[in-house]
Amino acid sequence: MTVSHPVILAVWASIYLVFWLWWGGRGKPLTPQELSAGLQKLESVVSGPLSLAHLQDVAQLLARDDGREFIMCNSVLYRKQALYPENSSYGPDPREADKRYGQAIIWPLLKRACLPIFIARKTGQFVNDAQSPEWHYVAMVRYRSRRDFLNFALDIEKQGISVHKWAAIEQTQVFPVRPLISVFSARWNMAFVCALLAWVSTQLVA
Repeated sequence: MTVSHPVILAVWASIYLVFWLWWGGRGKPLTPQELSAGLQKLESVVSGPLSLAHLQDVAQLLARDDGREFIMCNSVLYRKQALYPENSSYGPDPREADKRYGQAIIWPLLKRACLPIFIARKTGQFVNDAQSPEWHYVAMVRYRSRRDFLNFALDIEKQGISVHKWAAIEQTQVFPVRPLISVFSARWNMAFVCALLAWVSTQLVA
């Protein structure tokens, strides 16, 4: 039985709708009650002085929640040697520690429609404040909302994933941004892919 073109188009339109709902990015802000409860949960699961030291930074980030998606910019300077807790079985290479962290956070990110959209290694020096570290790499990660960022942080702390991050990093600068001009648009890219595949599908059954 030949599948009709309207059915094919409806299928691909449904696929795009599912993606659009999952991708989100225009939700409701955290309520004061959610914010307070979330921070209390985070404080109860974080471990290590570095994680505890950044709780106030997390609180300031969440306090400015507007419910919308954002991109977190990260500049990273590696330690000379990975700093794991005593009696750890992991090796001293900070890049390997960072690799473990990167691999471990893939699912906690993706299940919340969050993902790295840009990672680049530094290849030289140009203009630099004398007080600024010579960063090893920069990364930009898309978050669906600050609520998702909070849940992501809770997830990786409960699983003990962040130990790899702090073992690898000597210094970091992290701040949220919202694009003004960007050639990257997941919504438009996905719409194009679905439209293209829908057209190909109709040609195959023509």
